Amino acid sequence: MSYENILVEVREPVAVVTLNRPKVLNALNAATLKELGEAVGELAANAAVRAILLTGAGEKAFAAGADIHELAAVSAMDGHALALCGQGLFDRIEGCGKPVIACVNGFALGGGCELALACTFRIASETAKFGQPEVKLGIIPGYGGSQRLPRLVGKGAALKMILTGEMIPALEALRIGLVEEVVAPGELLARGEHIARIIAAQAPLAVEKSLEAVHAGYDLPLRQALDLEASLFGLCCATEDKAEGTKAFLEKRAAEWKGR
Repeated sequence: MSYENILVEVREPVAVVTLNRPKVLNALNAATLKELGEAVGELAANAAVRAILLTGAGEKAFAAGADIHELAAVSAMDGHALALCGQGLFDRIEGCGKPVIACVNGFALGGGCELALACTFRIASETAKFGQPEVKLGIIPGYGGSQRLPRLVGKGAALKMILTGEMIPALEALRIGLVEEVVAPGELLARGEHIARIIAAQAPLAVEKSLEAVHAGYDLPLRQALDLEASLFGLCCATEDKAEGTKAFLEKRAAEWKGR
């Protein structure tokens, strides 16, 4: 896979996707978003890839939001379409069926923060900073930030970030639940890959159905969510991987997953 604005490296069973526009702090212009969608689609379809790391090139930024030059020319009608396009892409990342781990190495602002929110979970460098500064530009978050952020950190903490437009450091992001871990800058990708390989060692269909159960069930009433869980549990019980996993456990050996 060859792109102009991102880098993709497959280290089976893990893939690393790097936003590669460091001179503009990896700003998310239309071309970058298009390439990101294509790459995630290809990796989601690649059975050899079981987990994806997403990061930004350079030490300064994960992604510093939208390209302001593009944004300045957006009309009301174009803005609506742009938001729907970005939301659709981030929905596909969230629902691609494989864990996507954001390794946030610097500024994650605006669309960059929203991109991190769409990932399965987030690991941050000690130098990372998060923010939704859209109010400073006369707009609101448009790629899901006004919806995913309060679901993740609570309504009050989300509104504080959105209404002030202020950045928060990595440790504050950890405190409010925006990120799951904070590590030293030099350990970020190694830590992300370590976790990705632990996940990749599990039964792939079980990982996929676990993601589906959490994402699809999160906003359902509890009884409906439990019914969904029971259905997905039943589907897993019919797989070759379930038979192999239980047999391997009883035989005290490592399971050999088939993904079916």
